[in-house]
Amino acid sequence: MAQQNSFDVVSDVDMQEVDNALNQARKEIAQRYDFKDSKTTIDFNQKEKEVVVTSDDDFRLKAVVDVLQNKFVKRGISLKTLKYGAVEPATSGMARQKISLQIGIDKENAKKLVQIIKDSKLKVQAQIMDEQVRVTAKSKDDLQSVMAIVRSTEFPLPLQFTNFR
Repeated sequence: MAQQNSFDVVSDVDMQEVDNALNQARKEIAQRYDFKDSKTTIDFNQKEKEVVVTSDDDFRLKAVVDVLQNKFVKRGISLKTLKYGAVEPATSGMARQKISLQIGIDKENAKKLVQIIKDSKLKVQAQIMDEQVRVTAKSKDDLQSVMAIVRSTEFPLPLQFTNFR
C-alpha cells in the first residue's frame, strides 16, 4: 500500500504577538513628544480581529499606523495580514481607521492557490478544507516542490505550511 504524504497551507497569525505589538505601539505613542496632549487610542477587538485607531487628525493617524506597522514587522507579523479600512471622521473632529486582521484563507484565494498548484503539473492533489488547503502526494519531493512554488508566488496573504507528514 502506497503511503500518502501531506501538508496544510494556512494563513495564521499569533494573536499573542499581535497583542504584544499593540502594547509596544501604545507605549511608544504615550512617550513620543509629537503625541503629547493628543487623544490617540489603539483599541483591539479580539473577537472580530479588528484594530481601531483613533487620533486628533489625519496626520497623527497616519503616524500611529506607521508606528503600528513597525511594531508588527519587529514582532514577525506580516503586513499582508492587515486590511485597512477608509479613514473616517469621528466625534469632535477626530479621525478613525479600522484595520482588520486577515486570518485564514478565504474561498476565492483558496481557489487561486489550488489553481497555482494544479498548474505546476506535479502529481499532487490539493483540496480546500475550511480556511486552509491540504496538499497530498505519494512523494515528499513533490510536496517540497509545491512548497517552493507557493513561496515563489506573490500571494495577497501570508502563507505558512503546517502538518507536514
